[in-house]
Amino acid sequence: MTDETPEHPLFARVYDPVTGLFEGRMEPHRRYLSRDLSGSVLDVGAGTGANFSYLKISGAEEVHAVEPDPHMRRQAEEEAEDLGFDVTLHGDVAEEMSFDDGSFDYVICGLVLCTVEDVDGSIGEMARVLKEGGELRFLEHVGSSGVTRRVQEAVNPVWRKLAGGCNLDRDTLERFGDCQKLGEIEVERFDGLPPVDPLVRGRFRKS
Repeated sequence: MTDETPEHPLFARVYDPVTGLFEGRMEPHRRYLSRDLSGSVLDVGAGTGANFSYLKISGAEEVHAVEPDPHMRRQAEEEAEDLGFDVTLHGDVAEEMSFDDGSFDYVICGLVLCTVEDVDGSIGEMARVLKEGGELRFLEHVGSSGVTRRVQEAVNPVWRKLAGGCNLDRDTLERFGDCQKLGEIEVERFDGLPPVDPLVRGRFRKS
């Protein structure tokens, strides 16, 4: 674990009411992350448990989730209890997880890498805990171009403080290409809601 565990109590309280306004647009992406799973699955950066209802019907036999913020994790525990969903929650950060090498058949990561301190370290950890031939699925918002990019860069310092450390202008997709253990299966781009635009989602397989 890192020395400082992120805690955002106010952000945790308002997260569900705010994101609930847009959850209808996120539903197909969450279904993408969780469709046709099997075996053991890790949900990285589970937040308040937004993926749990989808993971419950995904076909996964065993589900673990990591969420370092204790306030978000408490809400995720409540969500799992309300759903009757069997998931084991951990307080690990994405950059340093307490699982053995090759522990999971699937790792899913939804709107997480915008907030982590070390993107490369987090991707490397997700690749490490995947089994050989295992699949990493991700959904992220990334930095745009042109006028939207300039707006993102201008407002990002304030946005980070208000949005629990989220960065608007990260070029996250390119960082996956730096992880030699992961081979791309597919990557798709979608319109977001400026300044959170565009969205990218995709799948990688551990070679």
